[in-house]
Amino acid sequence: MLSVPERIDPSDLTDTQRRVLDTIDEQETVQSLVDLIRTPSVTGTDAESELQHSIARELTELGCEVDVWRIDLDALAADPDHPGTEAPRTEGWGVVGVVGPRQAGEIPALVLQGHSDVVPTGDLDRWPHRDPWSGAIRGGAVHGRGACDMKAGVAANLAVLRAVVRSGAALRRPLALHHVISEEDGGLGAFATLRRGHTGEVAVITEPTSGRVVVANAGALTFEIRVTGRAAHGSARLSGVSAFEAFLPIHAVLRDLERRRNADPDPLFDGTALPYALSVGRIRSGDWSSSVPDLLVAEGRYGVRLGEDLAEARRELEASVAYACSVDPWLRDHPAEVSWTGGQFAPGGIDREHAFVGEVVDAVHAVTGRRPDLGAAPYGSDLRLYAGVGGIPTLHYGPGDVRMAHAPREQVDIAELLEVTRALAALTVRRVCD
Repeated sequence: MLSVPERIDPSDLTDTQRRVLDTIDEQETVQSLVDLIRTPSVTGTDAESELQHSIARELTELGCEVDVWRIDLDALAADPDHPGTEAPRTEGWGVVGVVGPRQAGEIPALVLQGHSDVVPTGDLDRWPHRDPWSGAIRGGAVHGRGACDMKAGVAANLAVLRAVVRSGAALRRPLALHHVISEEDGGLGAFATLRRGHTGEVAVITEPTSGRVVVANAGALTFEIRVTGRAAHGSARLSGVSAFEAFLPIHAVLRDLERRRNADPDPLFDGTALPYALSVGRIRSGDWSSSVPDLLVAEGRYGVRLGEDLAEARRELEASVAYACSVDPWLRDHPAEVSWTGGQFAPGGIDREHAFVGEVVDAVHAVTGRRPDLGAAPYGSDLRLYAGVGGIPTLHYGPGDVRMAHAPREQVDIAELLEVTRALAALTVRRVCD
């Protein structure tokens, strides 16, 4: 992690900042998170759409100008910049709320962005009390699927909006809240929001950052490797060639590739053991227990380095697989096939010297008394779309520890949720009120 150098001492909180902070309803903020978790908004499901409409209703009640639209999936799929998807879906909805005065052509001074979708629960036996959708409060934390990734961030965004509106603070510039779908499988919702023309001067995506200000994301590409074998009866396996065993030298080469690509990471990854992970997440092989499998399909995610061109990253993995095939007697004549499927997350970031980074750091300092570290995240996110496709200086700052995400122990500390909410409120007032 890199510590932010002292630029200026943050000013004391203004009267408006204090008034907005005093208006934050902490109990309501926690209950909002619990309610969000209780909607099982897995990517691509009806519940994902249900949550989007629920958020749109609240934005309307808070006086926002709300845009709710059915995403044209076919039109976006034909767009050359389409970010890819993995989960099947028949519909999707975009939601944007804007509050505050707008002159003709004026764009929001700040965007707070969060995604409504979550990943599936996995084995329910791994969850405490077998209920990942309870939003249970235990040990000073809220538990459940999406608590960390990233419904706590959504709850914080909504709490900031409530406090700004209810405090009666005079908004001099517009504030926008973007609530998107499909972040978990590629970023379709963010892409749709940007293509619809929604934008802003700067944006905070409230993904979990463990108190840091995250100014860069690694990329992540979904790949598929198909390995052929020769089928035979299991009792006569020597007359066949197992596609599973044929894959093993390819896997070994992929591990070597991962080691090389992580040899000299950016200092922003200080403290991250594996910034650019290469993980095989799903393997399908064989169709009968007593048969030698004649096909293996391996699917995984491939970490992309900061600033790396996606085409070059793909070529490096393809070359490694080709090398593994070239030195193996079976694979030399039956080479594996590599394809790029699902989400395609490019790396992204904001210049760490950008003035907005300093604004966020100062807001956190003013509320907490400490200056947060700058860091980078080893996973892909909507940041690269907002910064790239949207051209919006964007960073991450939100409640939670990403190590809790996608796991049956998923949770977020209530104290961290409220601290982040207060820092975001101070930032929001500075940009749209003071």
